[in-house]
Amino acid sequence: MNFLAKLLQGIAFVPAIVQGVEAVFGAKSGVSKKAAALSFVQNAVSTTDAATNQNIIDPNKFQDGLSKVIDGVVECLNASVWANQH
Repeated sequence: MNFLAKLLQGIAFVPAIVQGVEAVFGAKSGVSKKAAALSFVQNAVSTTDAATNQNIIDPNKFQDGLSKVIDGVVECLNASVWANQH
């Protein structure tokens, strides 16, 4: 599977990952929950393999981008009825 397809597949899991992290780590800080979500998303995208295959040439920017995706998903979920279910 090419890198773009893997990336999009990994990003597709972000809402479920965020929801799962919230369920498991709900009492922890937002920073802790975001770190956990970022770790899960990075594993879903297989960033280690992608970096080794030189698909990711700037791992820091890539991680920053994933962090922004997670922030966006959290913002959308918090603005929805999902936020009232907790």
